[in-house]
Amino acid sequence: MIRRAVDLSPAARDGYDALIDVRSPSEFALDHIPGAVNLPVLDDFQRAAVGTEYVQGSKFLARRTGAAMVARNIAAHLEGALGERDGSFRPLVYCWRGGQRSGAMVTVMDQVGWPVTVLDGGYQTWRRQVKTALYDTPLAHRLVLVDGATGSGKTALLQAVAARGVQTLDLEALAAHRGSLFGAMPGGQPSQKAFESRLHDALSRLDAARPVLVEAESSKIGARVIPPSVWTAMSAAAAVRLESPVEVRAARTVRDYAAIAADPAALDTALTRLPRHISKQMVSEWRTLAAAGEVEALATDLIVHHYDPAYRRQGPGARRELARVGIQSLDAAALEAAAEQVAAVLAGLSPS
Repeated sequence: MIRRAVDLSPAARDGYDALIDVRSPSEFALDHIPGAVNLPVLDDFQRAAVGTEYVQGSKFLARRTGAAMVARNIAAHLEGALGERDGSFRPLVYCWRGGQRSGAMVTVMDQVGWPVTVLDGGYQTWRRQVKTALYDTPLAHRLVLVDGATGSGKTALLQAVAARGVQTLDLEALAAHRGSLFGAMPGGQPSQKAFESRLHDALSRLDAARPVLVEAESSKIGARVIPPSVWTAMSAAAAVRLESPVEVRAARTVRDYAAIAADPAALDTALTRLPRHISKQMVSEWRTLAAAGEVEALATDLIVHHYDPAYRRQGPGARRELARVGIQSLDAAALEAAAEQVAAVLAGLSPS
């Protein structure tokens, strides 16, 4: 019997053996429920061809041709990706709105004998849930920011604190961008919708009764915009501020951005995208340092003359500061000591 569901809580999703998205690859790439696998019943070319025939030609021919394509694709999935699944396999299947495409897949899977469930409303059910949580509802979580100037070690500290059992939210990892001029990551960023799906999934797995440590960011991470509910909570959050000497911050920046530092062309291209208020002479000097491989001198100059002034202009405003934590070297022990101090600060916060 085909089951139907609308519950997309983490516990419900984790209860299935697989989340199967039967939409086309391009639809899946734009956004999907986190953890889903793509087993399309029509690929992009097939979907376009059937749609064109349906609108411009014969609706009957479109349905007959589409049915044949769907049958062949489902057969390929049964013999391929699903070929090793036994009779206990419990999948959740969805398409765009929970209509014909998911209906075709679950009908066959039900006949195979698998206890299959179809998502009522399809992907649109998930998207409505994401939008409600990130745009229309105040965030239930109590955020605490880890703040500090460029190179102070915020991302490394976030990871070290997470290892101590503190709840953290890594926005840069979710957005696949380090949040700076040189912050692009291999593979590029997810779409805005995919970023929001990742963010909603991460938040839904955190305990709203306990504080969540998140790195202070601007309202955009690369090209991705932090949704209103999260940005409002971040703007009102108290902070732990990291402090580190300029020379340590420059060395950490060179280490953390080793990939772009090792690519002179990419580094030069990034420098040409600096804000317009930076003088042409200064940009030229920085490009000369980059071309000569003087990356630590370049990092120091960028920190002193670009990033630190920008950080001071933004300022913490009226943000409440919970503690100042120093990281005086790149040694692992210095990071661990700072993480221990930050964990203690969060542990001392009263329950929400």
